[in-house]
Amino acid sequence: MMFWKSVVGKLWLTILLLVSFVLFILTILLLEFMENYHIEDAKQELTSIGNKVSIILQNHEDFELARSITEELSDEQTNILIVEDEKRYWQSSNLGSLAPKFTVSDIFEDQILSEAFYNHEEISLVKSPETNVTNQENNAMIIVGIPYERDSEVGAVFVARSLLAINETTKQTTNYIFLAAGVAIILTTIFAFFLSSRITYPLRKMREVAIELANGKFNTKVPKLTHDEIGELAVAFNQMGRQVQFHINALRQEKEQLSNILRSMADGVITLNIDGTILVTNPPAERFLQAWYYEQGMNVEKGEELPPKLRELFQQVVSTQREQIAEIKLQGRTWVVIMSSLYNQSNVRGAVVVLRDMTEERRLDKLRKDFIANVSHELRTPISMLQGYSEAILDDIAASEEERKEIVQVIYDESLRMGRLVNDLLDLARMEAGHISLNYETVQLHPFIERVVRKFHKPAKEKEINLLTEWKNEANMATFDPDRIEQVLTNLIDNAIRHTNQGGFVKLSIQETENGLKMDIQDSGSGISEVDLPFVFERFYKADKARTRGRSGTGLGLAIVKNIVDAHNGNIHVHSKLNEGTTFSIYLPRKK
Repeated sequence: MMFWKSVVGKLWLTILLLVSFVLFILTILLLEFMENYHIEDAKQELTSIGNKVSIILQNHEDFELARSITEELSDEQTNILIVEDEKRYWQSSNLGSLAPKFTVSDIFEDQILSEAFYNHEEISLVKSPETNVTNQENNAMIIVGIPYERDSEVGAVFVARSLLAINETTKQTTNYIFLAAGVAIILTTIFAFFLSSRITYPLRKMREVAIELANGKFNTKVPKLTHDEIGELAVAFNQMGRQVQFHINALRQEKEQLSNILRSMADGVITLNIDGTILVTNPPAERFLQAWYYEQGMNVEKGEELPPKLRELFQQVVSTQREQIAEIKLQGRTWVVIMSSLYNQSNVRGAVVVLRDMTEERRLDKLRKDFIANVSHELRTPISMLQGYSEAILDDIAASEEERKEIVQVIYDESLRMGRLVNDLLDLARMEAGHISLNYETVQLHPFIERVVRKFHKPAKEKEINLLTEWKNEANMATFDPDRIEQVLTNLIDNAIRHTNQGGFVKLSIQETENGLKMDIQDSGSGISEVDLPFVFERFYKADKARTRGRSGTGLGLAIVKNIVDAHNGNIHVHSKLNEGTTFSIYLPRKK
């Protein structure tokens, strides 16, 4: 910062100019006073000499003696002229170079000087130089005229002195005055600079602290150097800094709290300005926008950051100032949008958008509807058969005992099928509700596996299916719930046999790993299409409804299997190729 633009420079320059102006006025007045003083003093001195000469002339009858005395009174700078009339006069002879030059004609030609002779009046005159005189400075003089009376004759004594001597005295006085003024200005400059620096030092410290506060350093304090108004200002400034720090900390905490709330919200939040630009978003909202950008090929122009449906809602909210609700499907997900106005006092300044991902809720609604439809569908066939065959018995349609037994057998089989369906539904409901209880035991694997496989020897033999057991290593012991794992293996092996054609094979492989037990159930059956693979563990899902109908399947077996494996903290995967076969892989971690 330039010195002249600083407070010190401005204050210093102001004091200096003020003092200089006062000194200038005082110097002019003092010079005028000194010049008048010297002139008046000279007039008084010349008047005193004139009066003395006049008294001498009046008291001495000897004119020559009076002249000689008068000659003694004059000096080299004073010219004395005694005039009796225009022709009789006497003038001092010992005149120096500084003595003024004037004659009797000068007296009588001057109206004012002649009054001393004609009017017998005492006069004094500062006579300016004549314009046609070369040395005008030497011709300027002070003339005093004193009338006298001698033996009834009237005359006048004129005493003159050149202004050159007075000017020399005045010039010396002026030099002293200018010297004193110069010294005063120098001292004033030093004093003004010291005073302005002293006064502005606390202000400069406040400026430094203000800059620190602007940079966020709120702990900086202004030192209290004085006990006057500036000291009180420093105290008030420090208090203001503490208040600013307090409020900024409160705002920062509030902002962080709001930011944490927005980040932890499951719903997306977007704040829009009045022109539709995005101001604030949280992570769920950013995922929504990223999905929109991806759908647009990441080529989003300015002003099109929002999906068209959201832009339409925003226009409706701004125009109607009412809450708007809509549902948007984006990248396979369903979002419910709630948009309301943001107000700046009474004016709308934007809108806030709440995005709720309803994909899971919609999926659960669909599952509920599908569940009701599937249960109704699965129960309708056995109930219809029970109703039909029961009516046949009531109407005595069976002609023989053998036909009657066949009808009763069908009724019995369908009732068993309904019972299995209901039991499977109850088991699945308990598992999904977390009410499944596992009874862990340390099981000998070889007897356990042989007992499970033995149950399927007869159905495998009837379909001419080769049922195999493969031990990939020496697996002896494992800890799990034997009843539940037997239920899993039974379900998977039964499915494998039911979907494997005559002459195929079903193989159960057991392998003990470092951290657990792995079991694979492989078959050479019809396989599962790539489209159906992601849904095989859902309730009532059947890859081929026409193929599985009539094979006692309820569509709940694999869902129960997955829940049992998950309860053991394990996992199950399926790999399949259509018309080549399917492999279900189960991994059970070692229980610690």
